[in-house]
Amino acid sequence: MNDMSTPGSVTEPSFAEASELLEKLTQQIGKSLIGQQAVVEQVLIAMFAGGHVLLEGVPGLGKTLLVRVLAQTFGGTFKRIQFTPDLMPSDITGHALFDMKEGKFRVRQGPVFTNLLLADEINRAPAKTQAALLEVMQERRVTIEGKSQAVPLPFMVLATQNPLEQEGTYPLPEAELDRFLMKVLIDYPNESDEVQLTRMITQTTSDDPDSGNGAQLLNTEQFQLLQNTINQVTLDEQVVDYAVRLVRATRENTAIRQGAGPRASIALVRCARVNAVLQGREFVLPDDIKAVAVAVMRHRITLAADAEIDGVTADEMLHNLLDKIEAPRL
Repeated sequence: MNDMSTPGSVTEPSFAEASELLEKLTQQIGKSLIGQQAVVEQVLIAMFAGGHVLLEGVPGLGKTLLVRVLAQTFGGTFKRIQFTPDLMPSDITGHALFDMKEGKFRVRQGPVFTNLLLADEINRAPAKTQAALLEVMQERRVTIEGKSQAVPLPFMVLATQNPLEQEGTYPLPEAELDRFLMKVLIDYPNESDEVQLTRMITQTTSDDPDSGNGAQLLNTEQFQLLQNTINQVTLDEQVVDYAVRLVRATRENTAIRQGAGPRASIALVRCARVNAVLQGREFVLPDDIKAVAVAVMRHRITLAADAEIDGVTADEMLHNLLDKIEAPRL
């Protein structure tokens, strides 16, 4: 059996090995991000499904720590952009500078050239700057001065967003929201987890529960081999049909002003495959679709005015749809 946990192994893992490694990754990250197991699992699902994540929560809940520890687990590079109202698109992608010595322009690559990009407080920058991420999120390439350059693989954007009720925030354009595979909500830990976190941090002189020496469980090549194994998970046509029916139901509900598009159907299936492996299976069940449905679709639907006035949330609406749409029995 291949030891995927040892950097250097380059053989594609079996389903059992892939499941074991995903479990190890979950545990490793969970040691630093205490009390956020669901968040850790959802971010890992999105990462191995090849997507990007929008993280929403108040400051101080470990969003930056999550991204840094995630990068450490596969030896990837990590960069952070603090979004502000005066941030320019070129501050993200890079720009051309004239080299006086050589008498020609040189391209200075921006922070987007990394494996994991933390776009912190993305909704504090105006739409023009937010849109600078659109091309790289979709194509994994950046165009600078008319020349297209590829970013390193794997590549993932994890954008943090403040709740829209806070001052100085701009709503993300719908086209950009749709590029995020999942929207993950980070809430306060429960009391026992907060006690554990407080005890652990107060044993050191740092406010950071991770010293920066997180264990590397795989390298970037093994990362892509693991993705290949996940892509081979058995997928029944009835499961695909179920995913599409769920998404289409958001377009047919009068309480939803704008439903999810076809990207949501694709995202459901991709995320369900990773969830199946995480649960130790090499085939997708309708339960895998249900497990990821809310995180995949909550940012892709817009509620009608009447529903918002009644205090209905996107999550509640999606849970109602999951209860109503009959799942296939496999």
